[in-house]
Amino acid sequence: MLRLPEIDTVAALISETAQELILPRFGRLEDGAVMEKAPGDLVTIADQESEVRLAARLPDLLPGSLVLGEEAYAKDPAVLDLLDGDDPVWVVDPVDGTANFVAGRPRFGTIVALVHRGETLMGWIHLPVENQTAWAIRGEGAFVDGERRTLAAPGPLATLRGGFNLAKRPPGYAVGVMRLREAVGTHIHVNCAGADYIDAVEGRIDILAYRKLFPWDHAAGTLLHAEAGGWSAVLDGTRYRPTLRQGPILVAPDQASWRAARAAMGEIAAAA
Repeated sequence: MLRLPEIDTVAALISETAQELILPRFGRLEDGAVMEKAPGDLVTIADQESEVRLAARLPDLLPGSLVLGEEAYAKDPAVLDLLDGDDPVWVVDPVDGTANFVAGRPRFGTIVALVHRGETLMGWIHLPVENQTAWAIRGEGAFVDGERRTLAAPGPLATLRGGFNLAKRPPGYAVGVMRLREAVGTHIHVNCAGADYIDAVEGRIDILAYRKLFPWDHAAGTLLHAEAGGWSAVLDGTRYRPTLRQGPILVAPDQASWRAARAAMGEIAAAA
C-alpha cells in the first residue's frame, strides 16, 4: 500500500517555492524573463525555476515517485505517458495563470497533485498573493486554509453561477458554452483553473466548463471539488481521471446539476 506524504509538508514546500521564486517577480519581470512556448502561450523564468525546484524536492517526500510538470511537457509531450505507469506521479503546474502573472493580475497560483495508477490521491492549490492553500486527500475531504469545505445543495440551473472562458475557442465548443451561459443565472469570465476550483468549493462559482484536459490544470482541482461533494465529468458522462486526454469537461455541484448543464449545451461539434 502506498504510504502518502504529509499534507502539510507538501503544502509548505509549495508555499516556500512561491514565496522565494514566484512572488518576488510578480509585477517585476525583467526583460527576457517572459518567453513563448508557442504563439500566445507564455512561460516565464518563475514557471521554469519553480518547476525545477518542485521536481527536485517532491520525489524525496515519496521514494520511487516521478514528476510530470507542465514545462517538462512543453519540451517533451511523451512525459504525459508517465501517468499510464505503475509509479506514483507528482503532477505540477508551477504557475497556473501565467498570462495573469505576466499582466500583473493577481489571479494565479501553483497546483500540485499526486496521481497513482490513474487516480488522484492528493492535491494542493496555492494562491500566492492571497497566501491561501487548498488541499484534499481522496476519501478525507476538501480543505481551504485548514477549514473543511462542503458544497451546499444547488438550486435549479437558472439560479446557478457559471464560470466560462470563450477566448480563442473553436466554434463548436463556443456555441455549446454560449447556450450554457444563457441557461445559468449569472456567469463570469475565468482564466486560472486553480483559482476557479477554489471559488467552486467556496461557493462563488457553481458550474465550470473547460475545453482542455491537461492534468496539471484539473487533477488537484477535481479532487478538491469531488471531496467537497461536487461532480466532474467529460461531456460523454465519463468521470474525470487524470489519464483522460480528451475534453471538454464540466464541473458542477452534483450529478443532477451536471446533467442539467450538459443538456443545456446541446450537441457539441466533433472539432470542439
